[in-house]
Amino acid sequence: MDRRQFVRSAFGLSALTAVEFAPWQAVAALAQEVDNFVRGPAVKDHPLRQLSPHVWMIFSPDGFPTPENQGMMCNITCIDTPQGVVVVDTGASVQIGEMAVRQIKAVLGKPVVAVINTHYHGDHFLGNQAFVEAYGAMPIYAHAGTIREIAGLEGSSWRTLMEQWTNQATVGTRVVAPNTAVDHGQELKFGSLILRLHHYGKAHTPYDICVEVVGDKLTCIGDVAMNGRIANMDHGSFAGTLKAYEQLEKNAPSAIWLPGHGEAGPGVLAWNRAVFEGIYESCVKAVEAGQPLEAAKTLVLRDPRVASRAKATKGFENNIGKYVSLAYLEAEAAAF
Repeated sequence: MDRRQFVRSAFGLSALTAVEFAPWQAVAALAQEVDNFVRGPAVKDHPLRQLSPHVWMIFSPDGFPTPENQGMMCNITCIDTPQGVVVVDTGASVQIGEMAVRQIKAVLGKPVVAVINTHYHGDHFLGNQAFVEAYGAMPIYAHAGTIREIAGLEGSSWRTLMEQWTNQATVGTRVVAPNTAVDHGQELKFGSLILRLHHYGKAHTPYDICVEVVGDKLTCIGDVAMNGRIANMDHGSFAGTLKAYEQLEKNAPSAIWLPGHGEAGPGVLAWNRAVFEGIYESCVKAVEAGQPLEAAKTLVLRDPRVASRAKATKGFENNIGKYVSLAYLEAEAAAF
């Protein structure tokens, strides 16, 4: 029996009494109080690391959520501006967000004045709650499509999935959706510091926002690219991602590409480009030759751009079949 089930059982008699003597609204309110009472454990501190004059990162060493890491799988970026701290992606739970708040207070000593969610996958927005609770109402920026997804089914689905994947460690997290829509080319000004936003169509998701820290030669790329892991492409496009890389290199030339997963550095886009080209171009060849999916997978695994990176890619063995299937379907659609 998990924590939530235990507390619900403990309150069971009260709930039954409410059913007998009070209207159904009282029962719903009681159930909500029980959910609010149950809360997963605190997340251990992960230090802030400075990457550029204005940018600090809380690095997450793991690529996937587990009970052991309590969902700590996504890098959290803190941009130190003259007006306060802007946080790009807030982690997978309120507990992770609270850990980030502790680090910001200890190291930067400034309030958080805004949040940016790069896309609608839960490890990037479920920590929003902690920042609103710590600092009050603030702009939480995201693409309009991301706002719709988080306010809709994706928000509640990701909350539930994180609880399942972490054995309830993230319990107590509420979905706090972004509240301010932004799009490609928009600039957010915080005193003398400018954050330029980039959106190049469907890449990791249809609504990815990348954040260029103007003057630092650093761009936060969310999950458009990763370092040592292939992005979840269920909602994305291989061809669109490759196009996004080209546009980012042209319009936001950076010495540091800061991904949502993996270490930041100058070679992040190049690493991802090689893997994605190896996967997608192999599938295009298979489709053009009229070969089935299994033949495409063989081509992908033999491609040196993929084979040379397989061992260093987190989750490769468990996920390469799915990636090939998605790339093959995309190549088939492009052929018609």
